[in-house]
Amino acid sequence: MLWLKAFHIVFVVAWFAGLFYLPRLFVYHAAATDAPGLERFITMERRLFGIMTLGAALAAVFGMSMILAAPEYLAAGWLRVKLVLVAVLLGYHIWCYRLMVALRSGNNSHSQRWYRLFNEVPTVLLMAIVVLAVVKPW
Repeated sequence: MLWLKAFHIVFVVAWFAGLFYLPRLFVYHAAATDAPGLERFITMERRLFGIMTLGAALAAVFGMSMILAAPEYLAAGWLRVKLVLVAVLLGYHIWCYRLMVALRSGNNSHSQRWYRLFNEVPTVLLMAIVVLAVVKPW
């Protein structure tokens, strides 16, 4: 179980690194006006999204493996709430994809400020998920 947990944490860290950085790239992409800059952001965003999606998938695989190894944990309220927050995080991940596609096609409808605020969402989710996993309040 500890090996599963260790790899789960490694891939959660990789996923969150992308979730923190991709919206920051969106801030800079929204401000870019020159063709080489726009192409650079399109490439960086696409590559980062691939890496963070791999991190998310492997975090999910190792997380589900832990649940399969100890299904009794599903009775814990903290884990059920954590899984709901992870589902919200997956929604955020998909939203990032849609924003990336809109920026790539030149259909951006958000300001730099909006992207800066959007970038704070994973921080709040990370804090809640870590507190639930460590403190296990119920």
